[in-house]
Amino acid sequence: MTDARDRVKTLFLERAVAFGTFTLASGKTSSYYINSKRVLFHAEAITLIGELLADATADLDFEAIGGLEVGAIPMAAAALTAFHRRGLHREGFFVRKQAKAHGSRETVEGFVKAGDRVVVIDDVLTTGGSVVQAIAAVEALGAKVVRVVSICDRLQGAREALAAYDYRPLFTVRDFGIPA
Repeated sequence: MTDARDRVKTLFLERAVAFGTFTLASGKTSSYYINSKRVLFHAEAITLIGELLADATADLDFEAIGGLEVGAIPMAAAALTAFHRRGLHREGFFVRKQAKAHGSRETVEGFVKAGDRVVVIDDVLTTGGSVVQAIAAVEALGAKVVRVVSICDRLQGAREALAAYDYRPLFTVRDFGIPA
């Protein structure tokens, strides 16, 4: 699936990578920003990302895929579509940053239960704090995280934060020509 990977890389470079002064979710300041939403809401890109996520998990036996809102929502939907095209049944989920005060009041939305094997996904990781929050929420349900996949790792601590997990970024900032 090199063609899909190459095309997603091109779309990120054209649509998502910006240079300037930015404050990241981690609180760090950066000379570049990767606005993945400019890619995640592009029809061709999200279709290809779904295929790349399906490829990145093809060797696993698992029940569900998802991660922290907002970035993981379109990623999970795209992966589920790719799984379906491949004849695989998987569930999707997302983790709320805060439980709603009404309705089911769940932090994890979707169909994940104790004993499930899950893949946690996220778009761009810096320190890994957001994905660690998602992991904690699904582990609190009794699910087992069998892999963590991100679209891009900024190479600023996420791998270290995820040392206990099978972490596989699709890209790193080096793939986009940005020094780590």
